[in-house]
Amino acid sequence: MALEHAILVSLLEKPGSGYELARRFERSIGYFWTATHQQIYRVLKRMEADGRLDVREVPQQGRPDKKEYSVAALGRTALSQWLHEPIEPESVRHDLAVKIRGAAFDDPAALIREVERHHRAHTDRLAHYLAGELRDFTGAGAPATPDAGRELQHVVLRGGIAYERMTLAWLDDVLATLHRIRSER
Repeated sequence: MALEHAILVSLLEKPGSGYELARRFERSIGYFWTATHQQIYRVLKRMEADGRLDVREVPQQGRPDKKEYSVAALGRTALSQWLHEPIEPESVRHDLAVKIRGAAFDDPAALIREVERHHRAHTDRLAHYLAGELRDFTGAGAPATPDAGRELQHVVLRGGIAYERMTLAWLDDVLATLHRIRSER
């Protein structure tokens, strides 16, 4: 996937400024597709220039006007074409897994703190995902009959929740293994 596709999806969900789009990447899209503010602004400018995005100037009181981006017909066509193309299953690059294997040639117990740090980070991310699910999809304020867009947002979030739970189970296994090895030495 290219950053362009993530931007098109986000702007189809809701038009917005470059700043607003960057904030969305920090809060939701960025959990499965990351980009810096500079990358987002650079791609927005290119997509505007090639006709995939429309832009309108929005006057603001006491501040410079802001640009609000929305998806043009050419952008919808580009996204539709991409949605119909096959993509390859992703390969995993996992630095921690390589460190864990490499620990066989050093002191495996030395990794315990690092694995615990990863465990805390994934615990925090899972809590964030679950809070978002409650707030946006399953709590009292969630619509009784969500539209297709919200259902698809929720299924992606559920995938993130499942991934974090799987990662935490694996990290628990890694920690148990590291503690067992340490006690056997």
